Amino acid sequence: MSTGVSRTVLHRLRAAAPAPAASSGTWSRLPSSCCRLPAGPRCEARRGLSVSGRGTMNVFNREMKKRQKNWAASLQDGHQYDYLRDEVGSRVADRVYDITRTFPLALDIGAGKSHIAEHLNKDVVERLFLTDVSEKTLKQSRQSEIPTHCVLADEEFLPFKENTFDLVVSSLSLHWINDLPGALRQIHQVLKPDGVFIGAMVGGETLYELRCSLQLAETEREGGFSPHVSPYTAVTDLGNLLGQAGFSMLTVDIDDVQVHYPGITEVMTDLQGMGESNCAWNRRSLLHRDTMLAAAAIYKEMYGNEDGSVPATFEILYMIGWKPHESQAKPAKRGSATASFGDLSQIGQPTSTKKT
Repeated sequence: MSTGVSRTVLHRLRAAAPAPAASSGTWSRLPSSCCRLPAGPRCEARRGLSVSGRGTMNVFNREMKKRQKNWAASLQDGHQYDYLRDEVGSRVADRVYDITRTFPLALDIGAGKSHIAEHLNKDVVERLFLTDVSEKTLKQSRQSEIPTHCVLADEEFLPFKENTFDLVVSSLSLHWINDLPGALRQIHQVLKPDGVFIGAMVGGETLYELRCSLQLAETEREGGFSPHVSPYTAVTDLGNLLGQAGFSMLTVDIDDVQVHYPGITEVMTDLQGMGESNCAWNRRSLLHRDTMLAAAAIYKEMYGNEDGSVPATFEILYMIGWKPHESQAKPAKRGSATASFGDLSQIGQPTSTKKT
C-alpha cells in the first residue's frame, strides 16, 4: 500500500450564477491573498455506538441521511454547494484515466448528481450505472456522453449480481455507511475478476477546526460537550478494510482540501446545503445561541486568517483496489532475490582502471 499526501486550498463563492467548472480549482468568496492556517489543537470526535440485532455497528440514521439529501436536492440554488463534490469527483476521474484500458460497464455508488461521470468519456467508460439513496438527487444527474442508467439503491445493499462490473467508483458517499467492511465486500463481489474499485471518502481529520471549536465552546458554556460532527474513518484503517474485503494491489493516498469561509455560520450552512449534516444516532440537535457565539469566537481566534476568514479542512482519502485475477502481477517468493541490498551502494560508482 502506498500513501501520499497533498494539500489544496479552495475559496468558497456564494453567488446567484452557477459555480465554476471543477477544473478551474479555485473559488473566491472573500478578497484574500495568501491563505494561512495557524497551528492549533485537534479535538477528537467522540463516538457513541449502538449495535443492531445483526451485529453491525449502527452509527448513522440512514433514513435521516436520505431526507437530508432529498432536502438539499430540492434547493433552488443547490448548485452552489457542489464545489467540493465537483473537485473530488474530478480527482477520482483522473485516477480512472491513469488506468490505460476501456471499461465496458461501470458502477458509481452514491453518485449524487453524477460528479464523476461528467469528467469521463466513452473512450474510457462505455456504459455507466448510477446509484444513490436519494431519488431527488438522482433526478438531477448531469448530462454526460456516456450512456447512464439510474438505480435507486442504498450503498449498504447493492442490487447487482456477482462479477457484473469492470469498474466501480464512489465519491464522498462511503463515510455515511454503517457497515463499511460489508459494503466493501459487496463492491468486491459485484466486480469482475481483474476489475478495479476507485473511491474517495472523507477521513478522520475532516472539519477538526469546527469540531474543536464546538467542543471547547460547549464545555465552557454548558459544562460538557456532545458530538455535532460525525465520526469518520481513519486512514490507518482503510488499507486493512480493503485487504479484508479481498482487494489486492492496494493504493491509498490523502488530500487535505481547505475551504475558506467568512465564519462558522457559513461553514455549517454549506454543510447543510451539501446534504452533509450530522445524522449519527447520538447527535444533539439543539445548539444554544450562547454556545454558537462562543464557538464562532474560538474558531476565529484559534484558526482565523489575517483577512478575517476561517478555514475548514476536508481530509479526503482516495483508495484503489483490484479484484484478484491470475493475470495480475504477483510478488516474488521470499528468498528468491539474486541481488543484495548491500550491493546497491556500489551501483553507479566509477570503476578503477590501470594506466599502461
